Amino acid sequence: MIVPDISQDAVAVADHYDDLDPVYRRVWGDHVHHGYWLTGRETPREAVEALVDAVGDRLRLAPGQTCVDIGCGYGATARQVAVTRGVRVTGFTLSAEQAQYAAAHPVPGVDIQVRDWLANGLADASVDAAWAIESSEHMVDKPRFFAEAHRVLAPGGRLVVCAWLVGTDARGWKGRHLLEPICREGRLPSMGTREEYEAMATAAGFTVTGYEDVSRRVARTWWICAGRLLKVLLVDREMRGVALGARNRGAVLSIPRMILAYRTGAMRYGIFTLTKAGENGTAGDPG
Repeated sequence: MIVPDISQDAVAVADHYDDLDPVYRRVWGDHVHHGYWLTGRETPREAVEALVDAVGDRLRLAPGQTCVDIGCGYGATARQVAVTRGVRVTGFTLSAEQAQYAAAHPVPGVDIQVRDWLANGLADASVDAAWAIESSEHMVDKPRFFAEAHRVLAPGGRLVVCAWLVGTDARGWKGRHLLEPICREGRLPSMGTREEYEAMATAAGFTVTGYEDVSRRVARTWWICAGRLLKVLLVDREMRGVALGARNRGAVLSIPRMILAYRTGAMRYGIFTLTKAGENGTAGDPG
């Protein structure tokens, strides 16, 4: 587990996203997560929506189900899933700015709340499916993140987690100069390995029914962000002031670290499919 030299908490995470709100939306849009290129010909917008579709496919959602988006950002993923899959979604974000944007773009069946997932207030076994796209990294207590997901899921329910992970080749300078600063600048209390995630999920009661390393399909995200950010800094004086004057500007300027972390194998991107045992105690079909 990589832990930054300055501890991070939920307050720091909320401040990060509130502070950089205009920059994130200008540079990348209302999906605050990687794109997923299957053919390589997708536009960035199509790529981020493709990642949402990949999550929905792994969840095997059925119309009418009740779902939870853990760390929902601007609510774009919740809205896409609700519309395309016919489900109801409750999203949790720490950011008031993100929730305000979501409230201005309502979709039937989607409810976005400003609330910490670790104190979500949901009843036991009250949802059919849950997902966390690049939000588990921000959890101060990752074992509890998994435990809460297991608690609120109904028997047989699925959790899909898309996560930034520590690669097997992350020793020495890669950990010190790439991953630790990425955690610090991105307000990540820690970054775990695949093995650590699977151990925490299993300890919470889940069965790991699927895992895929999609690093090569998502890494292009940061090259696009770098190009867009450079253009913004060069041509938009107002946005340049916002980006460079932000309290959390280190995250904006750490994009080269992300590119190098993927290129060197220090960081990986994994998609986990986890299943809670059904009424008969079985985990269901693998996949």
